[in-house]
Amino acid sequence: MRALIEYVARALVDDPAAVGVEESRSAAAVVYRVRVAPSDVGKLIGKYGRTAQALRLLLGAAAARSGQRAVLEIEEDGPGDRDSSGAAREAGRVAR
Repeated sequence: MRALIEYVARALVDDPAAVGVEESRSAAAVVYRVRVAPSDVGKLIGKYGRTAQALRLLLGAAAARSGQRAVLEIEEDGPGDRDSSGAAREAGRVAR
Protein backbone atom coordinates (compact mmCIF):
# COMPACT_ATOMS: atom_id res chain seq x y z
CA MET A 1 0.00 0.00 0.00
CA ARG A 2 2.91 2.31 0.70
CA ALA A 3 4.09 1.94 -2.91
CA LEU A 4 0.59 2.78 -4.18
CA ILE A 5 0.41 5.99 -2.15
CA GLU A 6 3.92 7.01 -3.16
CA TYR A 7 3.24 6.33 -6.86
CA VAL A 8 0.03 8.39 -6.92
CA ALA A 9 1.50 11.24 -4.85
CA ARG A 10 4.57 11.51 -7.09
CA ALA A 11 2.32 11.69 -10.16
CA LEU A 12 0.28 14.57 -8.69
CA VAL A 13 2.99 16.94 -7.46
CA ASP A 14 5.50 19.22 -9.22
CA ASP A 15 8.44 18.03 -7.09
CA PRO A 16 8.25 14.21 -6.97
CA ALA A 17 11.68 13.98 -5.33
CA ALA A 18 10.28 15.68 -2.22
CA VAL A 19 7.57 13.04 -1.70
CA GLY A 20 8.08 10.78 1.29
CA VAL A 21 5.78 8.20 2.83
CA GLU A 22 6.18 7.01 6.42
CA GLU A 23 4.31 4.00 7.75
CA SER A 24 3.33 3.48 11.40
CA ARG A 25 1.58 0.33 12.55
CA SER A 26 -0.62 -0.07 15.59
CA ALA A 27 -3.09 -2.69 16.71
CA ALA A 28 -6.03 -0.73 15.30
CA ALA A 29 -4.70 0.63 11.99
CA VAL A 30 -1.78 1.46 9.75
CA VAL A 31 -1.07 5.19 9.48
CA TYR A 32 0.57 6.49 6.31
CA ARG A 33 2.07 9.98 6.50
CA VAL A 34 2.73 11.60 3.14
CA ARG A 35 5.22 14.48 3.23
CA VAL A 36 5.41 16.80 0.24
CA ALA A 37 7.01 20.17 -0.57
CA PRO A 38 5.07 23.17 0.80
CA SER A 39 4.15 24.27 -2.71
CA ASP A 40 2.65 20.84 -3.48
CA VAL A 41 0.36 20.41 -0.45
CA GLY A 42 -2.55 22.00 -2.29
CA LYS A 43 -2.06 19.75 -5.29
CA LEU A 44 -2.21 16.66 -3.10
CA ILE A 45 -5.24 17.88 -1.16
CA GLY A 46 -7.06 19.14 -4.25
CA LYS A 47 -10.00 21.47 -4.60
CA TYR A 48 -12.36 21.03 -1.63
CA GLY A 49 -10.19 18.08 -0.52
CA ARG A 50 -11.43 15.85 -3.31
CA THR A 51 -8.01 14.52 -4.32
CA ALA A 52 -7.12 13.69 -0.71
CA GLN A 53 -10.50 12.00 -0.27
CA ALA A 54 -9.90 9.92 -3.43
CA LEU A 55 -6.48 8.88 -2.10
CA ARG A 56 -8.07 7.86 1.20
CA LEU A 57 -10.73 5.89 -0.68
CA LEU A 58 -8.07 3.98 -2.66
CA LEU A 59 -6.08 3.33 0.49
CA GLY A 60 -9.15 2.16 2.38
CA ALA A 61 -10.13 -0.23 -0.42
CA ALA A 62 -6.61 -1.68 -0.63
CA ALA A 63 -6.46 -2.06 3.15
CA ALA A 64 -9.87 -3.73 3.32
CA ARG A 65 -8.77 -6.33 0.78
CA SER A 66 -6.00 -7.36 3.14
CA GLY A 67 -8.22 -7.20 6.23
CA GLN A 68 -6.66 -4.05 7.67
CA ARG A 69 -7.65 -0.47 8.44
CA ALA A 70 -5.54 2.38 7.08
CA VAL A 71 -5.35 6.13 7.69
CA LEU A 72 -3.76 8.74 5.41
CA GLU A 73 -2.23 11.96 6.74
CA ILE A 74 -0.81 14.68 4.50
CA GLU A 75 2.01 16.78 5.91
CA GLU A 76 4.03 19.71 4.63
CA ASP A 77 7.76 19.08 4.38
CA GLY A 78 10.10 22.01 4.67
CA PRO A 79 12.82 23.62 6.75
CA GLY A 80 11.70 24.65 10.20
CA ASP A 81 8.47 22.64 10.13
CA ARG A 82 9.69 20.04 12.62
CA ASP A 83 9.85 20.47 16.35
CA SER A 84 12.31 18.67 18.62
CA SER A 85 10.28 15.43 18.60
CA GLY A 86 10.30 15.30 14.78
CA ALA A 87 6.57 15.83 14.41
CA ALA A 88 5.27 18.45 12.03
CA ARG A 89 4.04 21.56 13.81
CA GLU A 90 1.43 22.11 11.15
CA ALA A 91 0.15 18.52 11.24
CA GLY A 92 -3.12 19.53 12.88
CA ARG A 93 -3.77 22.14 10.20
CA VAL A 94 -2.60 20.20 7.14
CA ALA A 95 -3.28 16.53 7.96
CA ARG A 96 -6.99 15.78 7.71
